[in-house]
This record gives sequence, structure tokens and C-alpha cells, in this order.
Amino acid sequence: MSVDIDTVKRVARLARIAVDESDAERMTGELNAILGFVEQLDEVDVAGIEPMTSVIPMAMKKRVDQVTDGSKADDVVANAPVSEDNFFVVPKVVE
Repeated sequence: MSVDIDTVKRVARLARIAVDESDAERMTGELNAILGFVEQLDEVDVAGIEPMTSVIPMAMKKRVDQVTDGSKADDVVANAPVSEDNFFVVPKVVE
């Protein structure tokens, strides 16, 4: 895939980036170099290779999935000006 100067200007306009004529010409070469590298990566045979998130094999840390009330209701409303049965009491705002 090759990028021309019109494509660079269009992408710059879509990204809302101000690009003058000399910058657009320079960016054309840079984008073509980047796309050439990506095309090289496309030639690599990755059949049978598992996707990975890190170069070092590691197991994800997981916690036990338990449903609890948190046992923090008293701590949550401790600083509330007014509370009742572990709920915040607020003034009525709609009549």
C-alpha cells in the first residue's frame, strides 16, 4: 500500500492536525516507510503460535469471586452528618 500526499492531507484534516505542504511531503515518506514495515510483518508465518500478552509466561492473579456485603456499612456512613440503618439521610429535594 502506498500513501500519496492527498491521503496525508485527508488524514491530517480528519485528525484536525494542521499540516503545511512541506510537512505533508515529509509525512508521505514516513507513512510509506511505516506501511512497508507493516507489510513485512504480514509475511511472517504465525500459524500455530498462541497469542500472548507478555514475553514472559505468567499466570493472571485472580481473587476468589465471592458475593459479600463488604462488612463496611458502618465505616461508610461513619462520617455522614445523618444516617439511619446504614443509609445516608438527605433532605428532600423534589416536592
